[in-house]
Amino acid sequence: MPAPRDTRKTPRRGLAAVAALPLLIGALASCGYGSQAEKTADADARPAAADGGGQKLSASEVRIGYFPNLTHATALVGLQEGLIEKELNGTKVKPQSFNAGPSEIEALNGGSLDIGFIGPSPSINGYVKSKGSNLRIISGSASGGVKLVVNPDKIKTLDDLKGKKIATPQKGNTQDVAFLNWISEKGWSVDPESGKGDVSVVRTDNKVTPDAFKQGSIDGAWVPEPTASKLVSDGGSVLLDEGSLWPGNKFVITNVIVSQKFLKEHPDVVEAVLRGTVKTNEWIHSNQDKAKASANARLLAETGKGLDPKVIDPAWPSISVTDDPLAATLKKQSEWAVKAKLLENPDLAGIYDLTLLNKVLKAAGKPPVSDAGLGAK
Repeated sequence: MPAPRDTRKTPRRGLAAVAALPLLIGALASCGYGSQAEKTADADARPAAADGGGQKLSASEVRIGYFPNLTHATALVGLQEGLIEKELNGTKVKPQSFNAGPSEIEALNGGSLDIGFIGPSPSINGYVKSKGSNLRIISGSASGGVKLVVNPDKIKTLDDLKGKKIATPQKGNTQDVAFLNWISEKGWSVDPESGKGDVSVVRTDNKVTPDAFKQGSIDGAWVPEPTASKLVSDGGSVLLDEGSLWPGNKFVITNVIVSQKFLKEHPDVVEAVLRGTVKTNEWIHSNQDKAKASANARLLAETGKGLDPKVIDPAWPSISVTDDPLAATLKKQSEWAVKAKLLENPDLAGIYDLTLLNKVLKAAGKPPVSDAGLGAK
């Protein structure tokens, strides 16, 4: 597992294109597909600085983890444009980039990370394994951005998936669980451990999936963006958008989580970070083109290459950044994991603490969001 990298000295680059975000758990961006991001400098479009009155906060730094993925657009843009750090009144942001959920959860539980952007399955697993003692979900970040992309020469309808090899990013990850549930609802059978059955579920790292697809060793993949759009650029066809399976096309793909220790000791810092994420999401929605370019600039700094327009342009609109954690959909995803026998029936009571988020939203004139009955007491 690669060690997290300190990206404090990441060079700032331009802004210029977005459609609401935001993985999804995939890490396609870390493959370095595509061209360099465009360079722009439109500071006038950025939101005003902090409203914390200049008062110093209780911590000298805050360590924030995220993936170099489009589904982590709030983190990519908020860090690239300094929108999160503006709210911290001198408290320094120490960004740390991760390639997988388990390593980020390990860093959070081990005390080397304070706040993280991460998908629902790692959030659930981390909470359950610590018996509810180590983390809290404090905000949403992104919805959507997951697609079933197939080789159109081999698969023309959903029924054609039977007997085919379909990749998911990792056993038990968010997309893997969703695909296994979809298979079950089709009346087909797959062993969740081996992936063998009426459909062969091939657990494949998103960095490897495009090459596997081009080589023909898989027939398709149920994956997040931008992996899905990369497969389309390589000749694949979108057979299903997972959003179509959810009410209102909304389901959580990225949360914001925090160490309970850090939350208890530094609530003022957590609140400031949430002011930054809320302002970042608002700015993304209002400046989609600039935000897309900003996210790509951060990916360029992280991976050495940005995403090609033919990948990022179709990927970005399928992801939506959101402050709402869409808690009811996380609860449903945990039920699917239990159904697939990848998770014992978890007690998720207390996994959310949305107190500070709702305080920030109220101050911004926005409505509160719900924890679906899973909030800390």
